[in-house]
Formats: sequence, C-alpha cells, structure tokens
Amino acid sequence: MFSFDLKRRLVAELLGTALLVITVVGSGIMAETLTKDVALALLGNTIPTGAILVVLITTLGPISGAHFNPAVTLVFAIKRDLTPLEALSYVVAQIIGGIVGTIIAHAMFALPLLETSMKIRTGGAQWFAEGVAAFGLVATILAGIRFERASVPWLVGLYITAAYWFTASTSFANPAVAIARSLTNTFSGIRPNDLPGFIAAEICGAVLALFLMQWLLRANQDARPINPEAQL
Repeated sequence: MFSFDLKRRLVAELLGTALLVITVVGSGIMAETLTKDVALALLGNTIPTGAILVVLITTLGPISGAHFNPAVTLVFAIKRDLTPLEALSYVVAQIIGGIVGTIIAHAMFALPLLETSMKIRTGGAQWFAEGVAAFGLVATILAGIRFERASVPWLVGLYITAAYWFTASTSFANPAVAIARSLTNTFSGIRPNDLPGFIAAEICGAVLALFLMQWLLRANQDARPINPEAQL
C-alpha cells in the first residue's frame, strides 16, 4: 500500500507531529503575548493550526498517510491498513514528535524547554466535546478518502479550524498533541492530570466514527444507479 519504507514513514510522522505541535504551542504563545483578549487569542491559535494541517497533510501524506494522531492511527489499524507493529511504531513516533515540538516552540520564545501545564481542562462537558471533536475528525477523513481524496488536506484543516470554535474543549482530538500540550504552561496547555479523560474520549469518538462511517460509506450492491433524468 505504501511506496515508502517504515523508517521513512516514521520520520514523516515524527516530523509532521512536531511541526503541528510547534504551530499549536507557538501560535498560542504568540497570541497570548500580543493580546489579552481571549477570543482574539483563540483566533490567533486557530488559523495557524488549520493552515499547517493543510500543508503537512499535502506534503507528508504521500509518505506516511499523514496521521500525526494516535486516534487516527488506531482507526487505520482496526481497518487493517496498518499492522499492529506499524501502528505501535506510528504512535511512538507521534508522541516523540509532539514532545519535540513543544521543546522547539519553547526554545523559540525563550521559555523553559519543558513545563508542567497548570491549565485546568476537565469535566463531562469537556470530555464529551473531545469525543465529538475526534468523531468529526475521523468521519471527515474517511468520507474525504472515499469521495474526494485530493481534498482531504483542506477538509481536515477546515474541520479543525471550525472545531476549535464549536467544541467546549477547543478540539484537541489528538492524544499525541494532548500529551505534548501537557508540557507547556502557556495558552494551549492542559494539566497532566486531565489527560486520561481527554485521551479516552478521543479514542472513543474516533472508534465510534469508524464503525458508523464503515456502514454509511458502504455502497449497496443491490441498489440501482440513480438516473438524474428520472428526477426531472
């Protein structure tokens, strides 16, 4: 299925996740530095994140599939597009890449390389929001691959841009990014104690989306093709 060997795919996953986290954390620091308006700061965090996803999926997708997300990797492992060893290797590369991304973002802004976040993000509403965020992300990816593969980078970038604003959690939707964000005590941070609830919700949302979309996207072999002229 892949034209690149596992080593190159893992480097692509590590690099892509690192650049994603650099963007999330770095834009959050910049936004918080430039304004005290929380809504404006969130907007300054949102647009770069959506934009970098378009870039990363377009450029690294042909190498590794551009998961950059353990929940997405789990979905493709369940679909048997990845072996268990490949999936585990992807997840390790993503987590390492995310941590490296936080370190680089901090270094650019002359902050301690790693900090424990003190930002509280917990509670049923936040967890439910993360489940919704991950569900929508996986549904977008699977439907995009099924109907408009070339548009997947834009679909994902636009979905995350929107989900920043319609979810109570600001749409992490990514366990590796959540772990990386627990190591920054800045605008985009999350307390380490709050990680288990977020990660569990993200995985549940992703798996639920997989099962629903597998049914929804399965063509009915017995159905007759729709004749547009018959609708007139």
